Amino acid sequence: MQEKHHVVVIGGGFGGLQLVNDLRGAPVRITLIDKRNHRLFQPLLYQVATTLLATSEIAWPIRNLYRDRPEVTTLLGEVVGVDPANKSVILTSGKPVPYDTLVLATGATHAYFGHDEWAPVAPGLKTLEDATTIRRRVLLAFERAELEEDPAKRDALLTFTVIGAGPTGVELAGIIAEMAHRTLPGEFRRIDTRQARVVLVEAGPRILPAFTEELSAYAARELAKLGVEVRTGAAVTDCTDAGVMIGDVFVPSSTLVWAAGVQASPAARWLGIEADRAGRAIVEKDLSVPGLRDVFVIGDTASVIQEEGKPVPGIAPAAKQQGAYVARVIRSRLAGKPVPGPFRYRHQGSLATIGKRAAIIDFGRIKLKGALAWWIWGIAHIYFLIGTRSRFAVAWSWLWIYLSGQHSARLITQKETLRQER
Repeated sequence: MQEKHHVVVIGGGFGGLQLVNDLRGAPVRITLIDKRNHRLFQPLLYQVATTLLATSEIAWPIRNLYRDRPEVTTLLGEVVGVDPANKSVILTSGKPVPYDTLVLATGATHAYFGHDEWAPVAPGLKTLEDATTIRRRVLLAFERAELEEDPAKRDALLTFTVIGAGPTGVELAGIIAEMAHRTLPGEFRRIDTRQARVVLVEAGPRILPAFTEELSAYAARELAKLGVEVRTGAAVTDCTDAGVMIGDVFVPSSTLVWAAGVQASPAARWLGIEADRAGRAIVEKDLSVPGLRDVFVIGDTASVIQEEGKPVPGIAPAAKQQGAYVARVIRSRLAGKPVPGPFRYRHQGSLATIGKRAAIIDFGRIKLKGALAWWIWGIAHIYFLIGTRSRFAVAWSWLWIYLSGQHSARLITQKETLRQER
């Protein structure tokens, strides 16, 4: 008996899982490989970093998702290369995994623009480990400030700098400011957390450049109300344990968070194909690799140019649409039917929150801001969470925070001392 067509999917993010889900019932067997055992709802990762949610509320074991799909095999492993000639992927163990069709959905990581030495002092936010590291550093900064006798050192401990003012940077800065100015006051005896500074740095002329100028200006005003210092028009030129250099101005700051850029996974290098400046693999209109009809690249690690010349944005809805599209292509090929036309991205809107009670939404013709936008943002995110239990847990956490003003995940779980962590 001939074995079913073998689809190997690398990466358990939005694109990879959408593809696996949409291949349900197809005449294929699937191997899903990821270097972590969980599926992560990345849009809410900043809420773990800022003590709003626990890790278990935004991540779920991948194996559990496919326990009723016997055709899906899940492997915990890290891919280090692809051998197109022998149609196999290579894991760190050296073991090759053969494929008939390969889909690379390996995502992206932080980009420090040639300054990778900044990574230890200015962590980015892409994984649960990143989120818990940032959460630990933020909470420990307040604890160390409570013990610090030197006023200058105490001020540095109470200065939090977020580098990059896209949606992630704005969301991080807003929640850190709310925690310092509204949640923590009264809990410390030697410091006044309301004196904490939250600095949001953007090299461009305005924050949230993907949004309209009107919505960007509204977000800046709301951040100012929360006590966030917004600095635009000057790039970060150095990051150290002592603080951050913004242009030619040094800001003493104990806690730095990087939200300024991303770098694609090495998928293009594995395949030996052309990549753009961010390392994204340049693919064909059907998301396949030039010269390799049986290999597809999707999500943040793919460079896809739309008909009007604009790149498809590296956001969750785009990755899900690409995963669904490639699933249709695979089904059509196996059935001997005409494949779908070129991939077309359908923009479903841009959303960003500013603190716990305001947000901005851009649906194209419809633009919303304020409390109504925040509620729509919340409903949209809860809708896309996997599983009834997760939806209920997040909704309950948000309701509790909204009514009480108290964050639910303010535990420093890793063993650390109160000295400077780095």
